[in-house]
Amino acid sequence: MSKQILDSLPEDWNCALAIVAHPDDMEFGAASAVARWTSQGKKVVYILMTSGEAGIDGMSPHEAGPLREEEEYRSARVVGVEKVEFLGYTDGILEYGLPLRRDITRQIRIHKPDVLITLSHRLTWPGGPLNMADHRWLAYGVMDGARDAGNRWIFPELLEEGLDPWSGVQKVLLSGSPKPTHAVDITGFLEKGIASLQEHKAYIENLAQGFDPVNFLTNSAEMTGKRSGFPHAASFEVINI
Repeated sequence: MSKQILDSLPEDWNCALAIVAHPDDMEFGAASAVARWTSQGKKVVYILMTSGEAGIDGMSPHEAGPLREEEEYRSARVVGVEKVEFLGYTDGILEYGLPLRRDITRQIRIHKPDVLITLSHRLTWPGGPLNMADHRWLAYGVMDGARDAGNRWIFPELLEEGLDPWSGVQKVLLSGSPKPTHAVDITGFLEKGIASLQEHKAYIENLAQGFDPVNFLTNSAEMTGKRSGFPHAASFEVINI
């Protein structure tokens, strides 16, 4: 069975808020698209729920967390992202629930984005490997937060913080989905995406021997490009709000 042809993602928006679980989440697929968007003058902000402190075997969370934060700051700058915030959740045990939804809603009301970006909520990655629980639960929180942010009677305590409802979120972009619907032409921006991932030196060194960021991202971009008519492309599953 031939794979679905992917439509081009509309870019009629000005501000995106990326809310992901860990440092490197954006860099494993979406960073090249971010480089394209910031080159267009769009504003992109990164919110990291955790510091990825449980992600390096052989390095204690106390040591790994600050190191991974610094890698993320450098990585974001490569693709034109100036604002990166960490919310201090514990890596590996994110739970879906009201506290998570409230914190996501708070960030949406603060930054007032048109578009939200996170990783896929689906059980598996493309090709079948299991997706991480942190990614899945956070994605549900982000999708629900897009709706919660516009309702003043959900989390009314945010009104006391001076955060008025925000109903401007148009869509949620899910990166790494096995069921993508749209593609972004990243031709000319793939190199920045690769350089962004390469900033995660400590994390990459801990991956399976022989992992090559250049081959990984290039192969992915070429495969997505074949489904969208571009030399290189990034894919997203789009949820309209």
